[in-house]
Amino acid sequence: MIEQIELRHLRYFVAVAEELHFGRAAARLHLAQPPLSQQIKKLEEMLGHSLFTRTSRAVKLTTAGQLLFERARAVLRKVQEDMEDVRRVGRGEVGTLRVGFVGTAMLTAMPAILSRYRREYPKVDLQLREHYTSGVQSGLRDGSIDVGFLRDGGKADGLEVETLLSEPFMAVLPSGHRLASRKVITAGMLREDGFVLFTPLAGTMAYEKTASLCEAHGFRPRVVQEAPQWLTILRLVGAGLGVSIGPACVRQIATSGVVCLPLRSAVRTDIELAYREGEGRALVSAFCGIARGSGKRLSN
Repeated sequence: MIEQIELRHLRYFVAVAEELHFGRAAARLHLAQPPLSQQIKKLEEMLGHSLFTRTSRAVKLTTAGQLLFERARAVLRKVQEDMEDVRRVGRGEVGTLRVGFVGTAMLTAMPAILSRYRREYPKVDLQLREHYTSGVQSGLRDGSIDVGFLRDGGKADGLEVETLLSEPFMAVLPSGHRLASRKVITAGMLREDGFVLFTPLAGTMAYEKTASLCEAHGFRPRVVQEAPQWLTILRLVGAGLGVSIGPACVRQIATSGVVCLPLRSAVRTDIELAYREGEGRALVSAFCGIARGSGKRLSN
């Protein structure tokens, strides 16, 4: 019965068909010759046809044997390819990985992380999605994002959150501001200024951490304008609409008319790596491993 044929029968048959010699085929398969001959005979009985013609001088394929040789090699090759695909999936080398991130992550270690990941896992379909921290958290929860980079997201239900790197806060002032010539300032010196900040909806903890720098000096920042992106905030500060407080990486994109000054404070702002609790896919684990290593080496 054909349904009794196993892959080992095909491997034995292909070895003999390629060698056209039972002794050499047996040595190649690390078998004794009699058991190999018995397996080939059993295969012929299951198929109901001879696969080889045997003489004292030569072994040749029959017409049926030639057809099986072509088909069996294709079957074994396909099985090998399928098994290798399974191994690649198990190692996280293929598939689709959706990465959510906040804009300022692009000013830190994230580009280096993505570059290394792309080099090491070129067959993964890497999809990037920019959001606020709150949007990345929502995407992780609803499954539209697999792994994310947050800015001061903190602990969140259903998510694992790891600090990837930390950096100090800086004051962002118009170049004509009364404090612009200082080397270092405190948030308390900005008590009388209006602030240009992100909306709290972008990330509650991030907003409150920024506000805490002012609260340490006895006041809450007086927000005169909310803005959706750091480039907008920088332009508005440069236009004299207010001051701001942000991560040190923002100085990389500081526009003309803006000064970034270090703030004297022990409070730091964090870029965090986030993924769902119980996440066990190799695809995500591989990315996180690279992110952890690169993030710590490139921490500001």
